[in-house]
Amino acid sequence: MRLRNSFRILTDDFSNAYKILLYRFITGVIGFSLAYVILTVNLRVIVDSGEIAELKRLLQEVAAAFISADAEYLQGFQAQFTAALKDLVALIGQNMSSIVGSVVGLCVIYLVSRFVNGLCTFAMGSVINDRMRLFTHAKFAPAYFSNLGKASLYQLVYVPLTFVYDVASVLICWFFFFYLLSFLPLLLTVFLAVTALVCLQALKLTAVSAWMPATIADGKRLGEAMRRSFGARKDFGVRFSTFLICVYAIVIGNVIAALFTVGSALLLTVPTSYLLLLCVQFVNYYEEERKKYFVSFHKIENAGDGTDVLGG
Repeated sequence: MRLRNSFRILTDDFSNAYKILLYRFITGVIGFSLAYVILTVNLRVIVDSGEIAELKRLLQEVAAAFISADAEYLQGFQAQFTAALKDLVALIGQNMSSIVGSVVGLCVIYLVSRFVNGLCTFAMGSVINDRMRLFTHAKFAPAYFSNLGKASLYQLVYVPLTFVYDVASVLICWFFFFYLLSFLPLLLTVFLAVTALVCLQALKLTAVSAWMPATIADGKRLGEAMRRSFGARKDFGVRFSTFLICVYAIVIGNVIAALFTVGSALLLTVPTSYLLLLCVQFVNYYEEERKKYFVSFHKIENAGDGTDVLGG
């Protein structure tokens, strides 16, 4: 029911997906331009080096090995990759000052980009909350600027916290993959590593799912909303299952969109993915708090009078 209601809320005002697309396109172009300048100016010696060319070759070969299921190559890949990394580390040691400045610059650009995109996400969360609570189609710009202070405070905590979690998840799955590959078949290893990564992302979404809704819908302070989200045990399994389905659906939908439309459909599926996760967050929160919300103009969940039809 929660997924069904989330999809209905999502499709009720699909123009929000285009707003997210436009916003993220603008921030993406700015972020990419700044990153490109840093890489070309500070790291030209490294980018054009033979060590980087060797790493590119290895990555192309391992991608081909994945596609052709060449388990023999993959078993020896880690040794080759480690040797190439050692050569690259030696080159980096000779250009450490440029490397440090560039890495710091790229990290700052990435984190600032996530922060700025998070402001859009928070504003869209406010729009969805008004849609569910009052069945109003609030404008994005007023929601963005009216929530700027609250959204900034939220993102200052949320961005570094989830960044550390995402990096740790990727590293865990990376070492998990090569450890299992030493004694398990390739396909089973890939299956287990991908499953672990998806479950870790679903767990993250489950843990933070009530954080933003509690801040927006009930006006809770940042710390109070954070404790409410991380400490929520009620319906944990339901929330985790819902986000697990969502993550798989998003991955499958975007992969299919990329393959069968030469990437053009990603212009729709990527912003829709962000919007779907937001809708699921708010639906989960409203259900757990037993708060009334509009699914459609004629349907209200948790109405409390035995009917879910407006005016019925």
